[in-house]
Amino acid sequence: MARHPDLAGPPSGPGEGRGRGRILLGHAWIEGTDVGDLIHEGRRSPLVVGRSLFDYADDLAVVVPASCRRTGRCHECVVEVRAGVESLSPRTEPEGFLRDPYRLACQADVADASRHVEIAVLRRRLRIVTRAAGEVPHPDPVAVRDGDVVLYAGERIDAWRGAIRGVAVDLGTTTIAWELLDLATGEVLHVGAIENPQRFGGSDVISRIAYDADEHRGELRQAVRKALNHELKEAYAALGIDRRTVYEVVVVGNATMRDLFFGLDVSPIGARPFRSVVETEFRAGARTTTGIVALAHELGILVHPQARVVGCPLIGSHVGADIAADLVATGFADGPDPAMLIDVGTNTEVVLRSGGRYLAASCPAGPAFEGGSVRHGMAAAVGAIESVASEDGRLTYRTIGDVPPVGICGSGLVDLLAELTRTGAMTPEGRFAGGSTQVAVAPDEGIMFSRADASALAQAKAANHCGTGILLRLAGLVPADLRRLTLAGAFASYIDIANAVAIGFIPPVPADRVDKVGNASLRGARIMLLSGSRRAGVDALVRRIEHIELETHPDFFDLFVEGCRFAPIEV
Repeated sequence: MARHPDLAGPPSGPGEGRGRGRILLGHAWIEGTDVGDLIHEGRRSPLVVGRSLFDYADDLAVVVPASCRRTGRCHECVVEVRAGVESLSPRTEPEGFLRDPYRLACQADVADASRHVEIAVLRRRLRIVTRAAGEVPHPDPVAVRDGDVVLYAGERIDAWRGAIRGVAVDLGTTTIAWELLDLATGEVLHVGAIENPQRFGGSDVISRIAYDADEHRGELRQAVRKALNHELKEAYAALGIDRRTVYEVVVVGNATMRDLFFGLDVSPIGARPFRSVVETEFRAGARTTTGIVALAHELGILVHPQARVVGCPLIGSHVGADIAADLVATGFADGPDPAMLIDVGTNTEVVLRSGGRYLAASCPAGPAFEGGSVRHGMAAAVGAIESVASEDGRLTYRTIGDVPPVGICGSGLVDLLAELTRTGAMTPEGRFAGGSTQVAVAPDEGIMFSRADASALAQAKAANHCGTGILLRLAGLVPADLRRLTLAGAFASYIDIANAVAIGFIPPVPADRVDKVGNASLRGARIMLLSGSRRAGVDALVRRIEHIELETHPDFFDLFVEGCRFAPIEV
């Protein structure tokens, strides 16, 4: 692993041994002391007993959010301790809502400086893939100017302050992406994407549902709201915008993410029949829609206090408002028939349209292809290996930002699996040649790929295979019948189609029929923010879609086993 240029001593891996380095006390370096290092994304600072993780974030210029002057009250400075957690001070009372390996940077002090400690910040900025605004050439927002006042759905909510703006938000399990827009012109003023800080409650929706059911209920809700507010404050300051000119927020996400944001009880989503309380009330006739509307001041969102925060309608069970937004953004209802949309993520969703019939399913893929469950996996941030090739029997790679690698993101994992199977270094069953337990991807940086990693990815891929396979069988189709395969999600935008087909990640559809559309959920949220008429049609669209519970299908187990192999899907 490369050393920070200002530090002395031999390199060593996280949690390994001791290095002879220098200690920073105030502004002075003391030479020749045997200490471990605090490591963040390959950069290092020597450990000193008594210093907090926040002190080291300051040393390395790492941005760790906090709004309580580092007293532990705001619960925002959560970091993941990837190695060396035993070298830190005992957990304090303000950290009671956290489980290992998560700590508050302001509360965790170095207790043993002899071994390395490696940390990761939960709110890293991520690469966002979305197309430019243009789907609504003549915006017709719900919030409009009428002379000297601002109206929302015909109701006066404010005096005219010089602009009418809105925010579109895609709440993903792993990523929060958002845009600030001018509602009168449709102009996108700012775009942002960060890792979802709720990761301390688990990497998948079932884990977060279980976390929110215990004595720490509400922590996940506060984490995501504070993260969004932090992003908004920075954008307002950079652009010189008054937050009181933001009159609407449109939120999309799966049922769990959306309902957590609005402070609803998500426990029913984790048990059969896996429905949001809103969906249950809708089915009982107590609601006219599965959408939600709240006032901004009720949720504590930093926009105009009377702004409306709109949670878009759910499709059914775990297939949520983010997929409804995908359908809006891609014009799925008006495209060629038959067609399939796959939104690749921690929960992969699949929608199939054939002969006027719509089928949808949620695949519990888990976070493996988004950085979870893989030792050196990570989200698509700077330093992530995003593509892998093989030259003369040696793996080569490219990183985001063209900097030294610190991990592997989803597109790189797809390439890696394809290259390992193509060259015979790994069998389709995930066994390495020569009985090895791991292969080196970036040996100088200590980035390895293990059989356990391959197993986690195989199961994630198998879940996706079940979703596509079962919907096709229910419609009486094979992959070759699809006239269009739409891949949504930022990760899907960067995958190599041939490699994805080679390992069975997507159905074997000719490349000219595959459309990679990036973060269509965010684009759909933007469209629904800019167009009240387009938003009004979403309820009618989602009511046409049949939700399929994959686990109850008789072919589920066979398809799952078949999908665990890294080989093209047989038709």
